[in-house]
Amino acid sequence: MEMISLIASVVLPLFNIPLIIRVIRRKSSSDISLTWAWGVWICLLLMAPSGFTSTDLVWKTFNIVNLILFTAVVIIVTIYRKKGIK
Repeated sequence: MEMISLIASVVLPLFNIPLIIRVIRRKSSSDISLTWAWGVWICLLLMAPSGFTSTDLVWKTFNIVNLILFTAVVIIVTIYRKKGIK
């Protein structure tokens, strides 16, 4: 059960990748709320210390992978919103 949970903790955040690709391909993030993206990212950042210091490998792994990939989401969404890249 631990191995399944560990695999899921890595796979779940990977679903951010299609979102990143979609924004880049369309060259627009207008359908994604900046408030939502930054709000989720701030919550992940506030939860991160718990994950980083946890002895639970699944929680720690999920926090690290999710924070990295969602940081990429926020960066891409913000860049494509602010610059209006066409």
